[in-house]
Amino acid sequence: MTSPALVDAAALTAQLTGPGRLFAAIDAVPTTGSTNADLAAAARGGAASGTVLVADHQSAGRGRFARRWEAPPGSSVAISMLLRPAGVPFERWLWLPLVAGIAVADALAALGVRPQVKWPNDVLIDGRKLCGILSERVDDAAVIGIGINTTLDADRLPVPTATSLRLEGCAAPATAVVAEVLAAFEPAYRRWASGADLRRWYGEHCATVGRDVRVLESATRAIEGTATGVDAQGRLLVSTPVGERAFAAGDVLHLR
Repeated sequence: MTSPALVDAAALTAQLTGPGRLFAAIDAVPTTGSTNADLAAAARGGAASGTVLVADHQSAGRGRFARRWEAPPGSSVAISMLLRPAGVPFERWLWLPLVAGIAVADALAALGVRPQVKWPNDVLIDGRKLCGILSERVDDAAVIGIGINTTLDADRLPVPTATSLRLEGCAAPATAVVAEVLAAFEPAYRRWASGADLRRWYGEHCATVGRDVRVLESATRAIEGTATGVDAQGRLLVSTPVGERAFAAGDVLHLR
């Protein structure tokens, strides 16, 4: 018999759905291949905007550039949201992982930790990665995936530069973590959808802005400079010896 999910979907549904709310349906499963892949398939099948899927474990989770992402069962939580942002120009969708990062940072701050976002898709605590974000376009829908290390112990960290809520002294149960993230994401998403200028707001949360960085555009090409901010489209602005560059994608290393 399959064990129930650690996350209480009924409690989340009662708290976060209803008339006028962003989220329409919230489901939780103990394990799946990839919550983003599941919701991408649901999007193609016509699933409603505001559909949320949460899993205690992913066996085929993905990060940027199709990297595999997996953690031991019960040591993390994966949250994916299917949204159909009608009327928002596609060029503005680059902001979605950035907005999700702000929401996660605000949610975790409410749980007693002090996170910062790293452009474009990570949430850090003291430079260590706690959360990764993956946003994908599926026709007229966006699927936004958030993976948070919750109870991962030091001897199970995938890399020495990772961390978890447990290691940072936060013992919040998985349902509370998901509730805080979704509650913070709703107003952040509405702010994005309104067309507001998000540059200063993002800069206040971002550990990348003001840092010397190396941007990896490919396996063989890297650009170094100082991150000065983001532009109206959410691209990272980097001052280099040959002028300012704007990056829509790329792995970013914070240099010492």
